[in-house]
Amino acid sequence: MSLFANRKVAAAVRTEEDFQAALASKVDIIFLLYSDLLTIERQIARAHDAGKKLFIHMDFAEGIGKDRVGLEFVKQKGADGILTTKTGMIRPAKEIGLITVQRFFIVDSHSVDTAVDSIRIAKPDIVEIMPGVVCKKIIEFAQKVNTPILAGGLVEFEEDVDNAIAAGAKGISTADRKLWDYK
Repeated sequence: MSLFANRKVAAAVRTEEDFQAALASKVDIIFLLYSDLLTIERQIARAHDAGKKLFIHMDFAEGIGKDRVGLEFVKQKGADGILTTKTGMIRPAKEIGLITVQRFFIVDSHSVDTAVDSIRIAKPDIVEIMPGVVCKKIIEFAQKVNTPILAGGLVEFEEDVDNAIAAGAKGISTADRKLWDYK
């Protein structure tokens, strides 16, 4: 996937203040970690007006169903893609034309095996490995799955970005504003 062909950092935003900073930054992609039924259309329009792609974190989207109808709603409103930890949301999102990012929290070797199985079943467009500073696991994932890897979580320094990319990640997502203009 060429989402991270130009810029390697995506803005993971949790507040309206972060959203405004992301709109003004150099990032191409915004991961909206907060949204709701009443504001989503305006947020998507603002991101697109700023030349950014917007991904909705469906697990946190208030008032929007965590089902096919909810996915169709965000697609209809203009979202470019979704993020989710839920394997069951990937296939229907892809079927309606949304780009899918599936997040996995890696805490032990069992979570690696479970994630690899889920990736093989759901076939997300992009996999986000969290925390993003686990370069050894990024290498392992890159060898086991044929899906672009995104590193997220605890990415706080330029060195973290560089290390994740060197380990095989195609990009990173971070809430740390000082990295939004890096790479």
